[in-house]
Amino acid sequence: MRSPPAAGAASRPDAARSGALPARAAIAYDLATIRVLWLRDLVRFFRQPSRIAGALGQPILFWLVIGSGLSATFRMPGTGVSYLAYFYPGVLLMVVLFAAIFTTLSVIEDRHRGFLQAVRAGPGSTGALVLGKVLGSASVALSQAALFLALAPAAGYPYGSVRWPLLLAALALAAVALAAVGFAVAWAVDNVQGYHAIQMMLLVPLWVVSGAMFPPSPEQPVLSAAMRANPVAWAVSAARRALAGPEAPGALPGSAGGELAALGLFALAALALAVLSTRRSRRP
Repeated sequence: MRSPPAAGAASRPDAARSGALPARAAIAYDLATIRVLWLRDLVRFFRQPSRIAGALGQPILFWLVIGSGLSATFRMPGTGVSYLAYFYPGVLLMVVLFAAIFTTLSVIEDRHRGFLQAVRAGPGSTGALVLGKVLGSASVALSQAALFLALAPAAGYPYGSVRWPLLLAALALAAVALAAVGFAVAWAVDNVQGYHAIQMMLLVPLWVVSGAMFPPSPEQPVLSAAMRANPVAWAVSAARRALAGPEAPGALPGSAGGELAALGLFALAALALAVLSTRRSRRP
């Protein structure tokens, strides 16, 4: 018969945090935490038909209404691209951005309900908690983007001509980065009204000044410089190259490789910010 642990022995969660557990066990706990949080957000999304319908209906309506309204006046010198075709990659990134915003809202709800308190009391690390929530939110965003991508041929982008590895890499990096920013804001603000106010002032302007709705113009050097420094603009530009080729109309100066590298750095910085945000308070 196995003898009970000695009095004062560290519990498994405490041992995991203090590093007393073997590295393999600590990694296993982290992977389990990430997996549970990731699957939880995905299951919540697919079990709500209204969210799935809204994920497809809202961007389609926005794309058709805005795109049709500006088609008559939109002109890009040297190209015959229509505004519906030009606007499509921008709406695709809008889907990812808004999905990341609304999915990371669950961080506030989970803290108030005590769910994240239970997660932090477990053996998984804080980094695993952040990564699990971010990957869950990013996966929901990519699922919504996949629904909208079904309309690519209607926008003039046949499936066979799309550079899928580039498109998926750009969308995935953007989704992770935006979800991590959303997590950091949700953890710091801790109330729904403040969260929405900050996100509307932070991420929505980034999308507007990303080349999603209008291309950079040499006649507006300040605005063009802001676009080149905008992380969302890198994702929009990479998506344009994936859909319309390396010299896609409206793409930023540079290459797809450079844009992916910049998006990767943005994602890493956003993840670091999300992890640091959890250390501002010991209370989940």
